[in-house]
Amino acid sequence: MSDRRSYGDACGVARGLDIVGERWALLVVRDLLLGPKRFNDLLGGLRGVSPNVLSQRLRDLVEHGVVRRRDLGAPARVHLYELTEWGRELEPLLLRFGRWGSRAPMPPDAEIGIDSLLLSVKTAFDPARSGEPPAAYELRVDADTYLVEVTGGSVQISRGTAAARPCATLTTDLGTLRAVCGNLVSVADATRDGLLRLDGGEEATRRLTELLLAPFSPPPREGP
Repeated sequence: MSDRRSYGDACGVARGLDIVGERWALLVVRDLLLGPKRFNDLLGGLRGVSPNVLSQRLRDLVEHGVVRRRDLGAPARVHLYELTEWGRELEPLLLRFGRWGSRAPMPPDAEIGIDSLLLSVKTAFDPARSGEPPAAYELRVDADTYLVEVTGGSVQISRGTAAARPCATLTTDLGTLRAVCGNLVSVADATRDGLLRLDGGEEATRRLTELLLAPFSPPPREGP
């Protein structure tokens, strides 16, 4: 058992913080929302965490039933960490908290990770788009593929590929995706320079592009 301290408070908020209130714990949960990850993948995505601290946080989260460790066995001999059903219930809380926290000043020299970037897409999704036909898109970022499914007024994003041919695909690297979402380079310029590729019909690629850029687009101006 961990020797971490408890608030000793019967309130559900305090009991929840006893489980996920330690530094890095909620960021581990955040980085598992899109699907399982190996230890080294988590370590690489959490800027500034040490291997020892990450190991302790994972042990704590597994101990409390928020995360489970899955052993793939031979010949892979790989351990995957994934959220339990109880752990997944933190998603709407984290999305709301991310929306709240986005109003705080940006740390100097900070770079957004792929998980945070894609969760921002979920946070900014407009339910008014429910009139659009259901669609599945693929994002191929470096060596990873993400499935984006829009249906019933919601968007789901996970690591993996579409069961059938996606409506559109976007292929790029994380640096270019950051630049495009940060309005440092346009989709058109990135495509022209061979840094980004869009495949699919014109309407489908437009919808995919709008979906990705929505969290980072400036709000409409008010008044005349």
